[in-house]
Amino acid sequence: MSGPFGTSLSAVVGTADTGRIQVEEGVAVSFIDRTDAGRLLGGRLRQLRGRDVVVLGLPRGGVPVAAEVARALGAPLDVIIVRKLGVPSQPELAVGAVGEDAMLVVNERVAGRVHLSEAEFAQMQRRGREEVQRRARWLRGDRPRQPLAGKIAVVVDDGIATGSTARAACRVVRAQGAARVVLATPVCAPETARMLRSEVDEVVCLETPAWFGAVGQYYVDFRQTSDDEVVELLGRGARAVPVPADDSPGDDGPADE
Repeated sequence: MSGPFGTSLSAVVGTADTGRIQVEEGVAVSFIDRTDAGRLLGGRLRQLRGRDVVVLGLPRGGVPVAAEVARALGAPLDVIIVRKLGVPSQPELAVGAVGEDAMLVVNERVAGRVHLSEAEFAQMQRRGREEVQRRARWLRGDRPRQPLAGKIAVVVDDGIATGSTARAACRVVRAQGAARVVLATPVCAPETARMLRSEVDEVVCLETPAWFGAVGQYYVDFRQTSDDEVVELLGRGARAVPVPADDSPGDDGPADE
């Protein structure tokens, strides 16, 4: 599969020459903090600069990384807010996910294995959409969502372990009309990177360590990102790149309300 830069995906998914920072004996990390990781990731994506790109951070930790990517590309910054719909008896098993504008993606493989009534599934969707709306209002305030129709959407997280949230986010982004979906992250479990190739047009990661543990082990500073930090970063991004007008009816709330 070719990437958006004309290079093969195998060339993109791998280990970048980011240097390694020794913090204690036997422990090596790649990034000082999320800002550092975002700058490095932005450098890897620099050939997208000047294209019709929207950068989308996964709250909360993905947003500081995405902010630096957006800065490097001169692109607008937004968040992609999704809520996985976990099976009641196994919450970690997602039967689908909901996003803004009443977007719904269903994992048909899981849906075929579990037995949910229409009423149960409808209730799961309602609760998920309520949470998505609450998060969107809090993080974005009165700013409109960046339209994705026909654009290159770069979905950014600070690291990917199992990939379930990233996969759901990319499916929602595709459903929102993105012409191309690029998933970008500083570090990713190698088997997850391979799995995600079938979900998106491009997977871009700086590190795919063979012995992947927790995402935080690849950072010197991996303190939790607060909602207030996300709000501030989104505000800066909005001031840096104006939000284009969007005449679609999508920002008036879910279609079923």
